[in-house]
Amino acid sequence: MTSTLRTTVFRVSLLAATALLAACGPEKKSVYPPAVTLQQVAAKPGGTWHVTLRLRNNSYGGMSFDRFQGTLRVGNLGGVLLDAKIDQDIPSFAADVTVIDILPTAEMSKALAELAAKGSSGSLPYAIDGSISATPEKEDKSRTFDVHGKNWLSPVPGIPDTYRSP
Repeated sequence: MTSTLRTTVFRVSLLAATALLAACGPEKKSVYPPAVTLQQVAAKPGGTWHVTLRLRNNSYGGMSFDRFQGTLRVGNLGGVLLDAKIDQDIPSFAADVTVIDILPTAEMSKALAELAAKGSSGSLPYAIDGSISATPEKEDKSRTFDVHGKNWLSPVPGIPDTYRSP
């Protein structure tokens, strides 16, 4: 065998061995920010709102969600703080809900009452901004993701004081 042929065979063998060793490492799954949206608001006697948040894991691996902290704004009004300990595991590309009870501002309650008077044809914009902490699958440390959600609330026909987002 010539020296050039030996060098070529050696380089090809080295490249193949490197590729095989790289394939032996742990699989790394892509992690993308989750989404947080408002699924439902139920206005309870006494003025509290029973808020159902929908958490969507947009990653290729499961995530363990810990805490959500943010602000809920209804219409063009000021916001109310949201702070929820979640403690939920959500598989890849799946969603689950968590419930928070909040005390809205008087203006927010008035806006929801005006929406109820319009019936099922009415709608009211909302926005959620904040951060959620979660630990991606096969990772040891929690990450914090910024989340922003916007949509509309509409009264649920036949269920008084209940509003949903499409």
